[in-house]
Amino acid sequence: MNVDIHESWKPYLKAEFDKPYFKGLAHFVKTEYRNYTCFPPGAQIFNAFNHCHFEDVKVVIIGQDPYHDIGQAHGLCFSVNDGIKHPPSLINIFKEIETDLKIPYPKSGNLMRWADQGVLLLNATLTVRAHQAGSHQNKGWELFTNAVIKTISDEKENVVFLLWGGFAKQKAKLIDVKKHKILASGHPSPLSANRGYWFGNRHFSKTNSLLEQAFLEPVQW
Repeated sequence: MNVDIHESWKPYLKAEFDKPYFKGLAHFVKTEYRNYTCFPPGAQIFNAFNHCHFEDVKVVIIGQDPYHDIGQAHGLCFSVNDGIKHPPSLINIFKEIETDLKIPYPKSGNLMRWADQGVLLLNATLTVRAHQAGSHQNKGWELFTNAVIKTISDEKENVVFLLWGGFAKQKAKLIDVKKHKILASGHPSPLSANRGYWFGNRHFSKTNSLLEQAFLEPVQW
C-alpha cells in the first residue's frame, strides 16, 4: 500500500507508519487489492487527509466503513462521487441540513467541498472488499484512525467532533473536552433516524455557532 498522504500530516503520523501493526496493515491491504475488488480506488484511500490538511482541520466527522458498492467510495466518510445515487444515510444528512439551515437539497453527494473547508471526513476503517461490509475491520485501520483522532485532540484546539451513532461515540474517550467540543447524536441511517435519534439534532448550525465562538470561519454546508 502506498501511503499517499498530504505532507502536512506526515510530521504527526510518521511514527504510526513505522509501527509493526501498520506494516502488517499495509501488507494486508496490498494483498486484498491485488486479489479482490476493493474500495475506494487505491489512490483515494487517504483522500480525507489530502483534501483536509492538518492545519485546516476544524471539524471531524467519524464514519465506520467505506461504501462497498461500485463507484461510491472515494475516501471521505458518507460521501459519494458525483453522479452516484445518494445512500440512505447521506440522504438523511442532507435532509437535516435542509431543515436546520434552510439549504436546498444538493444534486451531488460529493462532500469534497466540506473537506476543502477543514472538515475531516474520517472513516474508522479506510478500505473494504467489494460488497462485503466490514471486511477490512480489525486489521489495523482502527489503531491508525484512533491515533489520528488523538493526535488532532492533542495538537489542536477548538475542533468540533461530530459523533453519530454508538460506534462513533466510543471515540469520545480519545478527545480532550477541555480543548474541543463534541456533538453526539444517533446515526443518520434510516434505522436510527426513523426512531427519532437523528432528525432535529441541528448539528450543522450548532457546529457553525461553536466555530464562530472560537473566531473560526463557519462551514458552508
